Amino acid sequence: MDTSLSSLHSSLFTLHSSLKVTLLGTGTSGGVPSLGCQCDVCRSSDPRDRRLRCVALVESATTRVLVDCGPDIRQQLMPLPFKPFDAILLTHIHYDHVGGIDDLRPFSVFGPIRLYGDQKTCQHVRNIMPYCFGEHLYPGVPKLELHEIAPHEPLHVGDLTIVPIQVMHGKMPILGFRIGSFVYITDMKTIADTELPYLEGVETLVVNALRFEKDHHSHQLVDDAVRFAHRIGAKQTYITHVCHHIGLYTDAQKRMPEGVTLAYDGEVITVDAE
Repeated sequence: MDTSLSSLHSSLFTLHSSLKVTLLGTGTSGGVPSLGCQCDVCRSSDPRDRRLRCVALVESATTRVLVDCGPDIRQQLMPLPFKPFDAILLTHIHYDHVGGIDDLRPFSVFGPIRLYGDQKTCQHVRNIMPYCFGEHLYPGVPKLELHEIAPHEPLHVGDLTIVPIQVMHGKMPILGFRIGSFVYITDMKTIADTELPYLEGVETLVVNALRFEKDHHSHQLVDDAVRFAHRIGAKQTYITHVCHHIGLYTDAQKRMPEGVTLAYDGEVITVDAE
């Protein structure tokens, strides 16, 4: 391992408190139930079969970070304490991951809302929300601060060290995020071998898998996600960003190998950050 990677691993494991990760949404771009669908999953009364768009809340004792901000964010945040976020991490610009940014405007009472994404994502946010940027802002718009980040460059937010990881969403490079021994990746199809050293020592993995069968051009299937989890040596893996074709929760969970769990909305994961 080169010197920079060694230094990075050292900084990652200076954390001593646990992380609380709440999966506020675990569904694919259209959510589950799917509009107009009458399949068993979409008609299920099991709350674990109802999935809002992917969002995760990561909390330490002193720091609160949101990963993505999709179009269901108002509904997802309504039951939670109204407290500021130290950062909003954006994986990429697709609507199901950024479509709820405007709904964060009430949090402007705490000060600027700090959004972190790669150069392309930040530019697109400016393009789709021009009314939030410029000299003469419309009264009441969310107070947004955009911060460009890059893969492998650690971001220090409160007591957290966050390392962006680059994965490929089809042909589109997007970001995943590592915090201590925890990593969150969504919308991945492939990952370069050069990224793997940045995932050494990961114990808890949240990663996307659309369904079991029928290959997709820009998303993993469950077998892909399981192979990836084994490749990096994750001890516990949670499957997110799934569609109704995954099947009923109770049936799909039975098909998961040891150490792999089908995540559901509202699931809380406690991660040892050391």
